[in-house]
Amino acid sequence: MPLPRLWLLWALLLSASVLSLGLIAKKLPGFTIGEFSVDQELSRDHNSALTAVAMTLNYVFSPVGGVVIIAAVALYLLVMHKSPINAVAFGGVAAAGWLSSQLFKVLVERQRPNPALLFDPLAPETGSNSFPSGHVALAVGLAWAFFFLARNSRWARLAGVAGIAVPIIVAWSRLYIGVHYPSDVLASLLAASAMVILFAGVWNRYQGRILPRIPLLGRFGPVASPNNQR
Repeated sequence: MPLPRLWLLWALLLSASVLSLGLIAKKLPGFTIGEFSVDQELSRDHNSALTAVAMTLNYVFSPVGGVVIIAAVALYLLVMHKSPINAVAFGGVAAAGWLSSQLFKVLVERQRPNPALLFDPLAPETGSNSFPSGHVALAVGLAWAFFFLARNSRWARLAGVAGIAVPIIVAWSRLYIGVHYPSDVLASLLAASAMVILFAGVWNRYQGRILPRIPLLGRFGPVASPNNQR
């Protein structure tokens, strides 16, 4: 997988930025009050078309939706394309980006926006798991996974454009619904990218030693070297 130089340092710096942003957002009440005004303004201007889009994304990028998408694409690559390395790599990249949100949710424990203060709460949620957004982290993880998969094909440009557009649209939907603050969705972009970089670095270093030893993958054909796949 392609990586920046000093990839471990990049992963650490992005993670530190996410944690710092989360602690600032949690400790400074004025910061959260200012952010909440964005949610309230979006809540004031709901319309049926945008609400339908936002609620559809709410379900597609939910935990259940994430499992279905990742499993379906990985299974397709494994069974239809006989490409075990791509199947494992796709699943690993997408999951790494997605699960990054769970780590920082535990570390920061920021309360979600109060739905009672919104003009039109569409999917009221409460709890201390606001920072960062799992939906956006999933979208970013999938964006990286599809880009890595398509980067040497005619689909690379489309994957790149969609990989930028879809996470931004999902981030907007979380604010539109009123279940996250702007810093929550921004942090997801950074957190998911940090974990994808970390996963890619570990993958590049160790996959050639580990994957050939997994018996299940051998049933779908030989496990090729990293020079032949991805």
